[in-house]
Amino acid sequence: MKKELLDILACPQCKGKITLDDDQQALRCPACQLIYAIRDGIPIMIIEEAKPFSTEQPA
Repeated sequence: MKKELLDILACPQCKGKITLDDDQQALRCPACQLIYAIRDGIPIMIIEEAKPFSTEQPA
């Protein structure tokens, strides 16, 4: 995803800054702790389709 696009996108729930999660091919909102999928290069920024993420490391 282009940095220019990432700079203008915001979390649809809290309007906060999002980050790119290359490992999961997704956008991450640290404030809401939600992950928005990227499908075929298109970010799916629908709150109902977002998945929660955990900051805990797997054991």
